[in-house]
Amino acid sequence: MEEIIDINEFAKLDLRIGKIENAERVKGSKKLIKLEVDVGAETRQLVAGIAEEYTPESLIGKLVPILANLKPVKLMGVESQGMILAVDVNGKPILLHPDRDVPAGSRVR
Repeated sequence: MEEIIDINEFAKLDLRIGKIENAERVKGSKKLIKLEVDVGAETRQLVAGIAEEYTPESLIGKLVPILANLKPVKLMGVESQGMILAVDVNGKPILLHPDRDVPAGSRVR
């Protein structure tokens, strides 16, 4: 069973809706796509392991939930300033989307 957390721990997560403005494959990787994501007050660069399921062109304009306050990391030499949330189905990522248009930067709670 997964660890149970309280509401105060959940409140530490800065979950927002981001709008994908640009996407391109990361050179030398079969799985990674570099994304420029509008999160309201700024644009963030994120790297996501979704290239086996999505083409960069299909991602432009999509609204996706992101974890905005994740410590930045470098993946294949490219900095990622957050993480896209996706469903894992048999090891394959499936993106989540709001069921209607919402502004980039909207808080998820």
